[in-house]
Amino acid sequence: MRLELSGQIDRIGMRLGVMLALGLANAASAALPAVVDGQPLPSLAPMLEQVTPSVVNVYTQTRVRVRSPLLDDPLFRRFFNIPDIPRERVSQSLGSGVIVDAEHGYVLTNNHVIEGADDIAITLKDGRSLEAELIGTDPDTDLAVIRIPAENLSALPLADSDQLQVGDFVIAVGNPFGLGQTVTSGIVSALGRTGLRGLEFQNFIQTDASINPGNSGGALVNLRGELVGINTAIFTPSGGNVGIGFAIPSAMARYVMDQLVRFGEVRRGTLGLIVQNLTGELAGAFGLEGGQGALVAEVLPNSAGERAGLQPGDVVVGLGGRPVRNAQDFLNEEGRVPVGEEVSLDFLRDRRQRSASLLLQAMPELRGEEFNARLAGALFTELPARLRDGRNSGVLLAELEPRSRLAYEGLRPGDIITGVNRVTVRNLPEMRAALEDLEGPIMLQIRRNDRAYLARID
Repeated sequence: MRLELSGQIDRIGMRLGVMLALGLANAASAALPAVVDGQPLPSLAPMLEQVTPSVVNVYTQTRVRVRSPLLDDPLFRRFFNIPDIPRERVSQSLGSGVIVDAEHGYVLTNNHVIEGADDIAITLKDGRSLEAELIGTDPDTDLAVIRIPAENLSALPLADSDQLQVGDFVIAVGNPFGLGQTVTSGIVSALGRTGLRGLEFQNFIQTDASINPGNSGGALVNLRGELVGINTAIFTPSGGNVGIGFAIPSAMARYVMDQLVRFGEVRRGTLGLIVQNLTGELAGAFGLEGGQGALVAEVLPNSAGERAGLQPGDVVVGLGGRPVRNAQDFLNEEGRVPVGEEVSLDFLRDRRQRSASLLLQAMPELRGEEFNARLAGALFTELPARLRDGRNSGVLLAELEPRSRLAYEGLRPGDIITGVNRVTVRNLPEMRAALEDLEGPIMLQIRRNDRAYLARID
């Protein structure tokens, strides 16, 4: 029985082999010729000839002083006659960038590619290596602008990324793993992606074009050879490409670049509205359908939102003519409005849609000495939206001089002040009121990395 079955399997295998051979022969004979009706087959090569000279490799060097603990002992140094000269360790990294202004030599890249670098060098496709100058960075969007000598450069035109649709073909160009310029293709897999940690403004293009380490800062282009995004991150459980890459839309990159070139920083303002996502339960409680919008949780005092009559419980559904589907949409649109410019805001109240015009104000900030002389050397700002959640409210310690009294007591930039002398503070006006005419010790309640601390300032 087993022999008979084995013979049947052998005969079936022979038939399949013949069929496969015939199929391969037919496939070979049916292969497309190089030219169809006198026309060459479709190819991305002509477009890429225009694109690839604009994509550069970015090399950085960071020098870090290293010192053995033994060298801190003067007896050890004297015994071995070791000079007190600290050594340096040089770390290198690589990434990609995109020339977006050939006349002035401006190159867009990711902030994390050049962050902390002492030296930045650019290698062009034609082999030239050039030193680059840092113009400015924006950690909240992970973008940076650097400048190279403007001589025989080719720049990429920027497309309107707001016109992208899921399914559009896109091409990624960069320098993965330091191999050199590499081109991969794919489609737009999704739009408006969020959820990457550490970034306040998120509206990523998701693509399945292969993106790997080293592609950061490279170009995502459409089939017309226009820049639609700056490749910035991948989702990967293994460290390699799994077909989920993220790019910063060109519309956001254009605004950030203009601000960095003009001011060296991105000057963002605020409408004074603290918003949160509108969940299904909240939508039902407010009698709303669809569940889309950003719920106003708090209106800061003396803000544009307060002057316009906004109230907690209002639901923002549009800002500047663009729809607002959630809290991240609101932050993205607020972050694209220049300080001092009026913007229209559409919101729902009592199931009726209303509109208001608000003037975007500069982000409030106060020097420590304006609160109290003992807080000199510190700069306090309102808490950015990315740090506000169900547990966090308060005032951000944005800058601190190393020799200040607060630094001596162990405070550092990034600390969140949540209370003063057992009085909760949620914003700058409340902190000012808590410190006004305070003569005794100042007890600061601090939150750092989800842990609470207490500092006494005499």
